[in-house]
Amino acid sequence: MKWSLIRRKLQRVDRAIDKAIDAAEIPGAVVLARMPREGELLEHCSVRGFAVVRPERLPMRRETIFDLASLTKPIVTTTAVLQQAHEGAIDLDAPVSKYLSTFSEREKDSVSIRHLLTHSSGLKPWRAFHELLIERERKTGEQLLCTEAARSLVIDRVLRSGLVHEPGAAAVYGDLDFITLGAVVEAVTHQTLDLYFRERIAGPLGLGDSFFAPLGEGAALPEPLKRRIAATENCAWRERILWGEVHDPNAWAMGGVAGHAGLFSSADDVMAFAQTILDVWHGRSDVLPQEWVRRFAERQHVPEGSDWALGWDTPTAGKSSSGKHFSERSIGHLGFTGTSLWIDLEREAIVVMLTNRVHQVAKRSRFELRPLVHDLILDAFQAGQE
Repeated sequence: MKWSLIRRKLQRVDRAIDKAIDAAEIPGAVVLARMPREGELLEHCSVRGFAVVRPERLPMRRETIFDLASLTKPIVTTTAVLQQAHEGAIDLDAPVSKYLSTFSEREKDSVSIRHLLTHSSGLKPWRAFHELLIERERKTGEQLLCTEAARSLVIDRVLRSGLVHEPGAAAVYGDLDFITLGAVVEAVTHQTLDLYFRERIAGPLGLGDSFFAPLGEGAALPEPLKRRIAATENCAWRERILWGEVHDPNAWAMGGVAGHAGLFSSADDVMAFAQTILDVWHGRSDVLPQEWVRRFAERQHVPEGSDWALGWDTPTAGKSSSGKHFSERSIGHLGFTGTSLWIDLEREAIVVMLTNRVHQVAKRSRFELRPLVHDLILDAFQAGQE
């Protein structure tokens, strides 16, 4: 194996990240990658820039914990639905109203769990529920934001929402599908989503740095833990830099625990989760049911032409954030805060890319760093094979 060539090519990853930092596209990043080749495991780690720029400057570390944003969807909610489907508590083709009776309102009886997982339910992708709660607080003087009451109100609003298209007619990525799925998990397990994650996913998979950060009265992260977390946006309506509290406004209003966002984690934990998916898929582990992991990784074609698997994205030819080297048998997902995970199931390549791109950047970039980094890493790992 041409180790010198591989190492030389991997240096381009650091240079690409440094260039993005210099251009004020991101404050910092942690990138972990691995792929087996010729009986050995190729690995790469890039740790660059700053985890926090304001109110103080803290360097990025491999141990830095990130607000994963929508990576919550596959790591928490999709995995929970997978487990409950395996155990017979959830039928993917059953109507959502079987588990949440309120969902039957406004002619939604034909929406199934599978529709939610493939973003083809017809629910509106996003609504600013936090603004409704802020306005209600202003009018009534009631303390509502970040309470259980607020969480219940948001979930109720989602369940009573109308459809913007027929179920299965289009795949439109959004959050309301996964807010609903989180509520389904809680209904069938009689546990809050954060407790379920801690007991059924994080514990068995050894994800010691992965957690929801509940908000509200009496909820505060220990200072040493907060200082391990990468800061996110200087939020105008919250009037502060977000540091140790979820960035997503609806998840924040719901108290920090939701099916679409709210998970915090480190790059090593995300890598451990991804490696578990690979090990189960290849039959080397039974910590998750192999049959269901394989089912959830398959493109569903709902509707025809959609690239969505069950709760996971797959590469879209020519325009995927995974770049040009990940095969069709790959699954992945992105998070708005600058996070991503891609897993090539056949070649067993994993790239975890965690950044804090919304923190103190000079401009809102198109964030084209993801496919570039993925291409540079896999190009290096495959060096000398031709």
